[in-house]
Amino acid sequence: MGVKVGKTTHVSPSTPPFHQDHVLPLSHLDTDPNLRLSFRYLRAYLNSTSTTHPNPPSHVISTVLSAALVHYYPLAATLRRRPGDHRLEVFCAAGQAVPLVHATVDCTLDSLNYLDDPDAHFVEQLVPDPSPEEEGLVNPCVLQVTVFKCGGFTLGAAIHHSLCDGLGGTQFFNAMAELARGASRLSVEPVWDRASLLGPRDPPKVEVPIHEFLSLDKEFLPYSHASLGQVAREWFHVRDECLDHIKTLLFERSGLRFTTFEALGAFIWRAKVKASGVPGDENVKFAYSINIRKQVTPALPAGYWGNGCVAMYVNLSAKEVAEKPIWETAELIRKSKSNATDEYVRSFIDFQDLHYGDGITAGKRVSGFTDWRHLGHSTVDFGWGGPVTVLPLSRNLLGSVEPCFFLPYSSASAGRKDGFKVLVTLEESAVPAFREEMSKFSSPEFGWSCDAA
Repeated sequence: MGVKVGKTTHVSPSTPPFHQDHVLPLSHLDTDPNLRLSFRYLRAYLNSTSTTHPNPPSHVISTVLSAALVHYYPLAATLRRRPGDHRLEVFCAAGQAVPLVHATVDCTLDSLNYLDDPDAHFVEQLVPDPSPEEEGLVNPCVLQVTVFKCGGFTLGAAIHHSLCDGLGGTQFFNAMAELARGASRLSVEPVWDRASLLGPRDPPKVEVPIHEFLSLDKEFLPYSHASLGQVAREWFHVRDECLDHIKTLLFERSGLRFTTFEALGAFIWRAKVKASGVPGDENVKFAYSINIRKQVTPALPAGYWGNGCVAMYVNLSAKEVAEKPIWETAELIRKSKSNATDEYVRSFIDFQDLHYGDGITAGKRVSGFTDWRHLGHSTVDFGWGGPVTVLPLSRNLLGSVEPCFFLPYSSASAGRKDGFKVLVTLEESAVPAFREEMSKFSSPEFGWSCDAA
């Protein structure tokens, strides 16, 4: 089983969106060194008899992509480093286009369980994989439509993170989907204006302890797996009953109620740290991002599609993570959310302004976590219904080369309606120990059970 890649077309805006070549500045969140990467993910769609579309997926996607680029033309532009400080900027010129790869697969989505338990090598072929420092700058947005034997298809995307975050990318795909369903205009007009809305203060000032989480090291390569060796992706499944049990147990021990992200995130972080064999005195970080679109003053406009999230961190020694009760670590994660204030955001931006050339890094032992269960992907409906599966393939997240995603089950997968799945990336050598740690979900110590894969 393999993906047969056909032609690549270059899709330009259907009407010229501007008359003169120009440069668009990015915000200081967009140019965060931790975002120098292409974010890769896919959406899978069925082609059932109840959703039969008069045109094939490749034609529909190509047509609405062209129409949407009139409004989102920076996705067809080129990223380049500006002279002096080498920050990224967007160069917009006539004739620019988004590469759209056309591919086919001689099997059905059903035979692959709708990619709910995907083969890693196979799904990698469904999403473009540009180099972030080369192709990712020349073509910051590359899409791929892969049509399956059943008529279903996947839409794979590789978008340079400096142009948008996950919410901004979904806004763009929602615009494409609206046009595909016959809309004459977009319900949300995109807003750029990044440098003024999220630019540094004059003079810049850092009034929160950003230095406790970020350090300066010009020699550090944030996305190198060299220090970790080979990495592997691990899937495991979490039932609702498991979560209810652990949350109840943590409440009994602490008197505190935790969210799924806090409780399960703390458990997985500990399992990863213990399995990796990190020296006890070495610092490790739990990293996640918070949407600050409504936290800043004034709030960002509804159509703002740039990076509108700021990284948050919990910083402990490996020994502390391994030995602390789960509830204490979960409480630290919860408390860190209170840092998401306008002042934190402004200080984060000012720190980026003051130290961009000094090599800003969160370090090498960062575990990035994100929850994709409630991101509204179902609204991206091109006429076949919303996607039945959404799958991230990024190897990097928030300065981490060991990301962890909380994901919903495929809506088309029979028998998988309870709970959700978790995708964890970690050192290949740590996989056996990690599996053993995760097997403790069924331990009497915790009084709950969970399937681990």
